[in-house]
Amino acid sequence: MNKINLAQKLALFHEPFTPKIVGDLNDNHVKLVKVLGDFVWHSHDAEDEMFLVVKGRLTICFRDGNVELAENEMLIVPKGVEHKPFAREEAHVLLIEPKTTVNTGNAPGERTVPAPERI
Repeated sequence: MNKINLAQKLALFHEPFTPKIVGDLNDNHVKLVKVLGDFVWHSHDAEDEMFLVVKGRLTICFRDGNVELAENEMLIVPKGVEHKPFAREEAHVLLIEPKTTVNTGNAPGERTVPAPERI
């Protein structure tokens, strides 16, 4: 068993919106991602999605309003709910989601990461 230092893992990459796998939890991946600017509007038909802000501020936009998250705050977006992550300045976020979850959900495109790198 090895402990995972989130700051060390986050120092290994710089590009936003490219989730990296840092661990496995049952049938889930534990991922880190850096968010800067707008992501894409999307939803996940079969999976809830959890966002835990490790550093910075993250906005989860919904069609009917936004939820602002500060460091050490989290939000669970229920499956089927359309959303768009946004950060004015770089935010570091921990995700726990099923191993089958694709970052862009039902909106594949240039930001889709079908097989995240394990770091």
